Amino acid sequence: MSFEPKYKVELDPPKDDVISLDYLSRCDGTHEDHPTYVAIKGTVFDVTGNKAYSPGGSYKVFAGRDASRALAQSSLKEEECRPDWEDLSDDNKKVLNDWYTFFSKRYNVKGKVEGATNQ
Repeated sequence: MSFEPKYKVELDPPKDDVISLDYLSRCDGTHEDHPTYVAIKGTVFDVTGNKAYSPGGSYKVFAGRDASRALAQSSLKEEECRPDWEDLSDDNKKVLNDWYTFFSKRYNVKGKVEGATNQ
């Protein structure tokens, strides 16, 4: 997996706002008055504008939730889009860390999931 974006991305300084699960769930790309967010290991990334995370997009299943487990397992199954990942294999944990790095080089960090214990 290549971590560097094809084009230079100017990112804002990371925010450490607390984002409730309720608010995160509304950031799923279906509400015009909300951004589109994906959380990984409790960190919330703003993926607004990337059509892959919008309704009908190939990665829409990740939007509005902490999708750590699914990303670690390279799964697009909705039931795998959940925050727990600590019980996964070392290989899966490496994949998850690679996804975290990938997102951190492309998307602004908007905060942390309220009460997240999976960091």
